[in-house]
Amino acid sequence: MRVIKVKGMSCQHCVQAVKKALSEIEGIENVEVSLEKGEASFEEVKPVEMETIRKQIAKAGYEVE
Repeated sequence: MRVIKVKGMSCQHCVQAVKKALSEIEGIENVEVSLEKGEASFEEVKPVEMETIRKQIAKAGYEVE
């Protein structure tokens, strides 16, 4: 399980947007997002570059710390 910090989330809509963004990346499964902790966790079924994750989160309007 990989965990990343996500900056900019403030409500459940934000949580769903981040979850959707990560779920769209090939190789990522079982995405969980915690508003309280400000983080997202997921399983990589195949290696995913951190830059790919950053760009996808940025497209959704948030930032990876």
